[in-house]
Amino acid sequence: MKNIVDFLAKGGIIMIPLFLCSIAALAVAIEKSIVLRRRKIIVPEVVSVLENVKGPNDFSLAASICEKHSGPFASIVRLALENRSLPREEIKESLLDQGRQEVHRLGRGLGVLETVAGIAPLLGLLGTVLGILKVFKVIAVMGVGQAAALAGGISEALITTIAGLFIGIPALVAYNYFADKSESLVLEIEKHSNRLLNKICALQPGAGE
Repeated sequence: MKNIVDFLAKGGIIMIPLFLCSIAALAVAIEKSIVLRRRKIIVPEVVSVLENVKGPNDFSLAASICEKHSGPFASIVRLALENRSLPREEIKESLLDQGRQEVHRLGRGLGVLETVAGIAPLLGLLGTVLGILKVFKVIAVMGVGQAAALAGGISEALITTIAGLFIGIPALVAYNYFADKSESLVLEIEKHSNRLLNKICALQPGAGE
């Protein structure tokens, strides 16, 4: 462990923002892996009660089940049930408004991953430039014969490049993974919401006339 710390310390001051980037990316990745679990978003109990809605009396049961759960899916379903007496277009509009807010909540933090994926390699490149600059300064003062002195600048240049890529690549993979997972959950919520909307409209008074 000490050898790793000593190795990274040779990267110079650029290793500090790179370290902070790695902590931020790791924190978001852990948070998203917990928050975006399918069973936590698409609550099975809510799905089950929606599938068993056969008549107007079942809406009260569905609403009571939604009250027991938090999250975007339960919130959207609860809103639809609360507004079930409204015309279809008004219900749909309210669901779209609520849906936009919930999508924003699901995607919260992904911008951090995207930013880290973009700037970590650039910080590594900056460290490379600074390391090379040190090499040229050593050459200007001592000439090209001081191999030990030159090695420090070259080492700093290589270490920051490696660290930047080591942080940026996993951050990009994590961003794409969680963005895709978030989109899949949104589409599933939309599917169940549309089914519920159709049932509400079909069971409204006068719908069959």
